[in-house]
Amino acid sequence: MKRGKVILVNPRMCRPHSVRLPLSLLALGAALENRYEYEIVDGNLNSDATGTILASMKSGDTALVAMTVMPGPQVGPAIEISTALRAAHPATPIVWGGYFPTLYASAAINAPYVDYVVRGQGEDALLEVLERLPDRSGMRDVGGLTWKDGDEIVHNPERKFRPPQEYPPFPYERVADVNRYLRPSFMGSRTAVHQASLGCRYRCTFCGVVSMFNGYTTPEPAQRLEQTLTVLRERYGANSLQFYDHNFFDNEASSIPALEVLARARMPWWCYARADTLAKFSAETWSLLRKSELRMAYIGAEAGSDATLKRMRKGSRVEHTLETASRCREYGIIPEFSFVLGGPEDPEGEIEKTLQFVKRVKKLNPDCEVILYFYSPTPQRERRLRLSDPAPSVLPVLNSYGPQGPDLPTTPEEWCEPQWVNFVCHQDAPWLSPRMRQRVKDFAKVLACRFPTVQDYAVPKWGKSLLSGMASWRYATGRYGNAWELDWARKMIPLRQPQRDSL
Repeated sequence: MKRGKVILVNPRMCRPHSVRLPLSLLALGAALENRYEYEIVDGNLNSDATGTILASMKSGDTALVAMTVMPGPQVGPAIEISTALRAAHPATPIVWGGYFPTLYASAAINAPYVDYVVRGQGEDALLEVLERLPDRSGMRDVGGLTWKDGDEIVHNPERKFRPPQEYPPFPYERVADVNRYLRPSFMGSRTAVHQASLGCRYRCTFCGVVSMFNGYTTPEPAQRLEQTLTVLRERYGANSLQFYDHNFFDNEASSIPALEVLARARMPWWCYARADTLAKFSAETWSLLRKSELRMAYIGAEAGSDATLKRMRKGSRVEHTLETASRCREYGIIPEFSFVLGGPEDPEGEIEKTLQFVKRVKKLNPDCEVILYFYSPTPQRERRLRLSDPAPSVLPVLNSYGPQGPDLPTTPEEWCEPQWVNFVCHQDAPWLSPRMRQRVKDFAKVLACRFPTVQDYAVPKWGKSLLSGMASWRYATGRYGNAWELDWARKMIPLRQPQRDSL
């Protein structure tokens, strides 16, 4: 084992009751096993993550601190921890990895407390950085690395992705108490999380997965998936699963081996999926989905018109959403449709068209759930660069928020301002008028009360029935505004909000 401890940090980003296994840090830990001493500090469970890290660094043998950072609410806690560590241990390297530094590498490295930024997959990059410390010779050879060479900011060429089966299994025991991560959900009392594939081949303009994986996708072999599920079930007592795959069903043929494993596992599960893929499944595969105990699939319907879907480069059509809603109802699976409202071309027209389409889908399948977001673009690699020599650095590029600006932030601190947090979380857009925002907010309130989510396992049946009855006339007549009675009722009956709380 090499000298020098590595501290892996997950800054706070959710409430304790929503915490899940930190898969990104477990992936890094698997790569470090038997090579470097390391520890995991999870700010979602540790209320004094900074103090814990500083106490661990007192021995003076810390090789580096590696931090995973998502855009939005996790950037602020990452800044807080990094600033404190830099002040106390100015010579210890700090590395940021994950979606935020991948999407906004120039902003992430433009901070006095960040020494290295890992873009894309981090396991091999972290090992290669460690091998080149402390003299940093050969750092320009580390693929996917953005770093500071004196006053120069260097963006090394991209790194090719490796499939998950080429890395060791996750060392779950390194998070100390796995039980704290197996939280209750509507599927079971001890819900675990897993990622059975990487990436997505599609290039939707609003999705950060495009910027991270650039069209790369690969499934985990069925044998390895079965081994993982056996460990989670037999060793840790998990009885349900939430998959973090960016797109669980790449195609029908490649999905069947995983579905057969899940059918044997007998653990209800949830995943991300595409409507066009599911709509083309055969009756036999739909029967296998039911046998596998798929309870819910989060499906990007996005819009109520094919023209809008084409502008988003979604690759699917409205008919796929309708077909999937119908098939899900037939086979007892709940589709959780997400919609991205209000693109810059015709925000008001798109909003109204999509809200009407939502009601059409609900009529076809009343059990379907609906998540509403506002459209905001994410950094994209230019097509001409994607198809050219992959040797040069091809960073995701987005200079302004929409066609009229404003310019994007250039530091992590600026990304913490409310308008930019709302931007990356698809909660707002500069081309939306106050009336449009309120229209969507009012519709979402009435919709949530009229059809209370099945994901809320705490509110009693009578409470959901009361809210549904109170909202029924507003939903039927389209009078969504000034729903004071629903505001009052929800204070007494606080429904779970899947868009905020996840599972």
